[in-house]
Parts: sequence; C-alpha cells; structure tokens
Amino acid sequence: MNNRRSLVLAAVLFLGAIASGFWGLMLTRNQPVAPVPVAQVVEQGAANLEDQTKQSVVVLSRDVAPHVALTAEDLTLEKLRTAPAGSLTSIEQAVGRTPWRALNAGTWLTEQSFEVGGPLARMIRPDERALAVAIDEVSGAAGQFGPGDYVDILLFLRQDTANPEPSAQLVLPAVRVLSLGDELGLTSDGQPASPAPTPEQAQQQAARRVSARTVVLAIPEPLVNQLMLATQAGTLRLAVRSAQEQRLSKYWSGDEDASSNVQAARRGLYQFNQLAMASPVEAPATRPAGAPRVRGIEIIRGAQTAQQPAQ
Repeated sequence: MNNRRSLVLAAVLFLGAIASGFWGLMLTRNQPVAPVPVAQVVEQGAANLEDQTKQSVVVLSRDVAPHVALTAEDLTLEKLRTAPAGSLTSIEQAVGRTPWRALNAGTWLTEQSFEVGGPLARMIRPDERALAVAIDEVSGAAGQFGPGDYVDILLFLRQDTANPEPSAQLVLPAVRVLSLGDELGLTSDGQPASPAPTPEQAQQQAARRVSARTVVLAIPEPLVNQLMLATQAGTLRLAVRSAQEQRLSKYWSGDEDASSNVQAARRGLYQFNQLAMASPVEAPATRPAGAPRVRGIEIIRGAQTAQQPAQ
C-alpha cells in the first residue's frame, strides 16, 4: 500500500514539474523584447566594415637601441586605413631582426629600418657623392623646387685683385636634388628615404621650403672637387631644369654620353685663379715721383698679367 502511494505521489510531482516548466516557457515567450536602436546597429555595422578595410602595420611599442635584436615585447600591431609604403604587416616579420640605428616608440617598421646606411647613402648611386650646399631665398629659387628635381649650378665671380673681370659661368648642369632642408626624396630603389609624412607634416614641409638654408645634391664623383672649389670661389645660384627633360636621370651615368658629359663639364669651366689655385696678380710697382715713365710689353697668361720692361 505504501509503495503504491509513493508511486502515485512521484507521478503527481513529475506531472507538476512538467506543467511548471511549460508555464514558465510560455511566460518567457510572451515577454516583450527591448528593441535595439537603429543608429546603434548602423554604427556597429560601419565599425565592422571599417575594421575590415584597415591594414595591420607593425609599430614599435617602446624605444629600441641600435644593433639589438627586436623581441615580440618591442612590437605591436596597429590598424591603419592607409599603410605606409613598404611597412611590415606581421610581428613575425620583425622579431629577431636588428635595426642599424636607434628607433623611437611609435615608429612604423619597414625594410629600410634594418638597412645599413643613412637616408642619403641610400639615395645616391655608387658613382655619386652627396654634397650639401648653402642657399638662401634667392640662390635657392625661393624654395620652388624639391627632392627629385634637377638644377644647374651657376657661379658668379666678382671683380677683385685675383679676377680682373667679373664672370658668370655654368659649373655643373643637370644635378639631382636629394634633399631640401629636412625634406628627403626617394632612395635609389624608388622608396621614400624617410617615413611618409602626415598631411599636416607635408604642409609644414612645403612652408619650410622657402626658408631652407641647405640643399643636398648628387654630384658625380669626378666633379666633387670642382664644385667644392667653386663654393669657396664665388656666389652659387641654382637654376631649376624643366620637368619635360626626360633623360636627365642618365645625364651623368647609365648613358653612352655620360662620360663625355663629365669631360665637357671639366672643359666648360672657365679658368680662374681660385680653381686653378694660382697666385693672385701682383700689383705693379709704384713709380717714384719724377722718375721717367718706362714703357714695356704687357704679357697676359690666362687671368694673370705681367709687365716686361722694354729692351
């Protein structure tokens, strides 16, 4: 009798549990669901779409010293809408590699971060030398040129005891501009020599061109001495060449006429005392008062003159 009552009680409890669960389920379905704002849905969708269009770029998370291999703790990934040219896209590409110079936190890593040589060394060819020349607003064409342009270097010599007559001449034609102030051009493989500037930095660089006081030029190695002496001899001025001259990149090398252009530049420079390292013209001896005037023969050798007494 007791067993039968226990079975009946268990059955009643089981049916009650089923009924309670069914009733709770019905109540849950009937409760209203709070609607999600449309603006929030649109914003989330736009954020997801934007994240898919951004590219991963390897960035330094802290300052690193030169000649020390990078570790994973030194690096982090950032999502950028436009990745810098040549930037690394995964941390594995940088781990274990050694930068040749000190790099600051926040620097985008590229292959150039691990190359030996400074920016200028990577912008010139083996037969060129990078030489800095001082300019001002007039001699630098008011800053209306930039890295990658070609200029002619002109020299003006004032009249003095070493130069009987003033002269203006072409020192070197078709010289490539490597940098103007702090603005650098492209390396020899066509990559930016420095990280691409932001739009604000680009505007600031354009404004600083007018006030730039130094320009670095790519000079053919055989003509470096010639330009160096010219900078000390007189006043230099830069004349910008036309962008329509398509063969200027091969003017000094890479063309069959390159060697003849170098020789022509050497011959084309007028002879003057500063470059020839000749002694200045000696002033004629003063004639004592009352002494008879002796006529002689004037001998001219280049820029030097001498007086030979009459026989």
